[in-house]
Amino acid sequence: MSERTKLWIAGKMKELMKHKQINQIRTTEICRAAGIDRSTFYYHFKDKYDLIAWVFYHDAYITDVTDEKLAVSSMKKVKKEVLFYRRAYADNSQNALWNYLQQYFIDEYLNAAKKKLDTDDLPEELVFAIRLYCYGSTVMAREWILNDDVTPAETVVHRMFSSMPPLMRRVCTGSEETAYKG
Repeated sequence: MSERTKLWIAGKMKELMKHKQINQIRTTEICRAAGIDRSTFYYHFKDKYDLIAWVFYHDAYITDVTDEKLAVSSMKKVKKEVLFYRRAYADNSQNALWNYLQQYFIDEYLNAAKKKLDTDDLPEELVFAIRLYCYGSTVMAREWILNDDVTPAETVVHRMFSSMPPLMRRVCTGSEETAYKG
């Protein structure tokens, strides 16, 4: 039931975002649209930004971040609901989606590296490479969502994977390939 409730609330938030920017939507309005009490909303989400992040994770990024084909599939899903994601990415507030995503991707790649290396103690150089890559790729994905209606998801994701630092690529994806084949 909890997952269905979250999906219901998320659907209502998506509907509201078709007509308004995030900063114009209040929690009370989300609750009214979903036909729920504020306590129900806060049982499931910390705030509207947590809701937006959940929508993003649920819709697009419940995937293996080290798999290029799955990443392409996720980016295609984002483009299908481009208005929602443009509004979500355009927000520059303290709790902006892209800030959540930077940490999400850092955590996902760190976990992938720990699993592949079978250790909790990663080399500092690898941690730096992962953080650098995640900061850059998150900003580039944001730029693509906000401004690019031409470049296909396959191209964007391939460019991101091709730009991955070599140490990170070897550890996280098991690939030695570095050259972009655009």
